[in-house]
Amino acid sequence: MINFKRADHFQIVVPPERLEEARIFYTDVIGLEPIERPKFKSKGYWFNIANIQLHLSTEEAMPRTSRHNAFEISGIAAARRHLQNHGVEFMEEPAIPGRERFSFIDPFGNRIELLEMLK
Repeated sequence: MINFKRADHFQIVVPPERLEEARIFYTDVIGLEPIERPKFKSKGYWFNIANIQLHLSTEEAMPRTSRHNAFEISGIAAARRHLQNHGVEFMEEPAIPGRERFSFIDPFGNRIELLEMLK
């Protein structure tokens, strides 16, 4: 048995030639806080998201799959409008009782789900 405490981080990848574009997207459009990343041979950036981290690194382009990361948020309608104003691609998700949700595709092919618990 494994005694999980919390999620620590998740990692997404972008093509190497688009790393700086990804940094701008995640800081300026999504609004994430950059944090210091240890000096590795590989290139990338780290960001804070609530109480977990996003680790951004490079990898040759991969086909789109169903793998994704999901985040509970508040104000899902406002989040959708904000992303729409930036021309972000959306995917509607099947309904789950008690949750409103949607996914978006970042400019690099990563799928991210946002969800809000209904009251």
